Amino acid sequence: MSTQRSVYTVAQVNSYIHQMFSADPFLTRIYVKGEISNCKYHSSGHIYFSLKDELAQVNCIMFAGNRKKLNFRLEDGQKVIVFGSMGVYEKGGSYQLYASAIRLDGIGALYERFEALKSELSEMGMFDQMYKKPIPHYIKRLGVVTAPTGAAVRDIINVSKRRNPGIEILLYPALVQGEGAAQSVARGIRLLDSHHVDTIIVGRGGGSIEDLWAFNERVVAEAIFNASTPIISAVGHETDFTIADYVADLRAPTPSAAAELAVDDMVSIRSGIEQDRVRLRNHMTQKCAYVRREAEGYRLRLQAKGPAGRLRERMMQLENLQERMTNACRARVDGAREAVRALNLGLKMKTKIRETENLLRVAEPPLRAAMRQRLQGTEGRYRVLEAKVRMLSPQDHLNRGYAFVADSRGKAVQSVSSLVRGELLNITLRDGSLGATVQQIRPEGLQSQSVK
Repeated sequence: MSTQRSVYTVAQVNSYIHQMFSADPFLTRIYVKGEISNCKYHSSGHIYFSLKDELAQVNCIMFAGNRKKLNFRLEDGQKVIVFGSMGVYEKGGSYQLYASAIRLDGIGALYERFEALKSELSEMGMFDQMYKKPIPHYIKRLGVVTAPTGAAVRDIINVSKRRNPGIEILLYPALVQGEGAAQSVARGIRLLDSHHVDTIIVGRGGGSIEDLWAFNERVVAEAIFNASTPIISAVGHETDFTIADYVADLRAPTPSAAAELAVDDMVSIRSGIEQDRVRLRNHMTQKCAYVRREAEGYRLRLQAKGPAGRLRERMMQLENLQERMTNACRARVDGAREAVRALNLGLKMKTKIRETENLLRVAEPPLRAAMRQRLQGTEGRYRVLEAKVRMLSPQDHLNRGYAFVADSRGKAVQSVSSLVRGELLNITLRDGSLGATVQQIRPEGLQSQSVK
């Protein structure tokens, strides 16, 4: 007796496995940690990546709806903890982790806390430029909150004393890492602020994110923001950024740079004062020379305006007036002479005009008669010439029935001998013109030719 075995399709097997995954409460809400690899952001908004450790890996997907809750960008190599559910992709016969939430693991968690506090304080306005206080110049008292030993405090003191040997430095020896460090730094800021120093430097040397974490705490940020004294932050190296850097009135890349920003270089100031003194002396020398020239000019003008000078000026004005009066009298006399001469000339012209008018009245009748006779003779000759011209006019011949014959080139035809059969002719009559073709040519005395 044979036993009949059940046979399943691939789809049935995958569907069964999918149901097993869905029914297992352990797989529907699971936290998995590992390293991100093969991370791809799809145009649809989904994120595809793999999660791996030293022994295995699993494919993962975060849909666009869940991606909105992600507050950082996924990148290969990140250590993360993924919360989601395991599921089966039936068509491909593979299982994968459907991510609902992702957070950074280890250092990543600290970074996540950093970004959250940074975002919160920024929304509160604690980073706004309007709250930044200007760093004063020529300070006398400098407050420093840092560890009492180490390179940072030595750099601040050395640079400050080199730039201004007379500077007074008040150091608050604070804890800069470890438990209670944030509270220690905040106390130091408040204490130095109450001692009315001119500027406060808050900082420490470089280190890991854990080493610098005290400067990422809210208590330090609030102490900096609430201080009335301008504060320069100098935490870590140039590439390190902390919350204290964002809240402070000015950020320095290193403790040494903070000292240079806080303390003016007295050597440069003395040099500048000396340069100003030289410029002032040169300016005063030039000003004195200018005043001397002005005084000499006033002396010469005063000399010119004295009694002797004024008398000479009046005498010159009198001579000019006398010369102008003499010239005016001469001009008046010359003008009168010209007027008399013109009057005499006018009288002579009037006499000549009257004599001419008398001669014209006597000669007018015979002149008019001669002109009429001359015009009549000219008119007769004109009529004779007009008749001759009319007889010679081609239009007059055309009006009498004659025609003007020209060949195709417009040349007048004077003899039949100049024509050939088939030649085109243009015949002009009294009231128009017509075209014709030569059909026959016969000399004079023969029957007339036919023209088409």
